[in-house]
Amino acid sequence: MSGTRLGLLAGAGSAALLIAALGFQAAGYAPCELCILQRWPHVAAVLIAALLWLTGRVRVMAVLGMIAVGVAMGLAIYHSGVEIGWWPGPQHCSGGVGNLATMSTQDLMARLQEAPVVRCDEVAWSFLGLSMAGWNAFWSAALAVIWGLAAIRGGGSRFGA
Repeated sequence: MSGTRLGLLAGAGSAALLIAALGFQAAGYAPCELCILQRWPHVAAVLIAALLWLTGRVRVMAVLGMIAVGVAMGLAIYHSGVEIGWWPGPQHCSGGVGNLATMSTQDLMARLQEAPVVRCDEVAWSFLGLSMAGWNAFWSAALAVIWGLAAIRGGGSRFGA
């Protein structure tokens, strides 16, 4: 398979992950802040694949695509670690409201009203022991390999085999 086709395949993979995330959201699984953050690098990868198709610059776009899904993978690993409890997540989406002993009642009520409904440190859905963030990390790693192969195979004709 040519570098162009591999890059387009990787871009389609990121698009599929975005569609799946939106499907889960439509099914009632509201995303947390870290879930939303993980989507942006995949949006970038889809745009990079479109630029690859338009310009034919396979190696440059493939490296950029690999960086984009690498960022998505890093964010997904971080989110998975927050869910497992390996490290703390962002205070505002992992249940923390600050030091309760020093807060006035008004400050506490304001912080509670601002707190997001969806927590970053709770697994909303899992399959085969992996949360959505874990699956995103897995598939992002696979897409990084495909982008890497696209970079290695380079150009060729736009749709050549």
